[in-house]
Amino acid sequence: MGASESKPSSGTSPYLWKSSTPTSVSHDLAESLQNSHETDTSRAQLTEIQIQARVADALKELEGKSTDALKKKIATVGEEVQPPADGPSRQSVTREIESLRSKLEERRKVRDLPEGVENARNEVVRCLRENDRRPLDCWQEVEAFKREVKNWEKGWVEKVIS
Repeated sequence: MGASESKPSSGTSPYLWKSSTPTSVSHDLAESLQNSHETDTSRAQLTEIQIQARVADALKELEGKSTDALKKKIATVGEEVQPPADGPSRQSVTREIESLRSKLEERRKVRDLPEGVENARNEVVRCLRENDRRPLDCWQEVEAFKREVKNWEKGWVEKVIS
């Protein structure tokens, strides 16, 4: 134990390749490989750095192309969107939008249901609560509700038409 050094001396290469058969590579190449301080890890890191640089260049090129394509698309869309010179002004369009918005708000008002529709609806709800396991038993109440709604709609249509 202790008869040999634990670390190789700094003057000799840690790798010594000796072949028992003749090699097909030149002696100079074999010596340069032996004397090289490059390891598998350093070669892998160098390769990884080169790949990352190539990918970054390709991404920059693609980004430039997509930016140019978007600029062209925006320019063409901008030309299509231009209003005609004799079209409505911005103020008139704004006024029209506001008037439509106010009409829409008026339509949103909830109106009370007629008494017949309300009673039929309450009967359907009562029946469904009583027969929560058998909702098909409420078919008569549902039909009565449909008749009431149909009559109410018919009256509304006649009112609107006249």
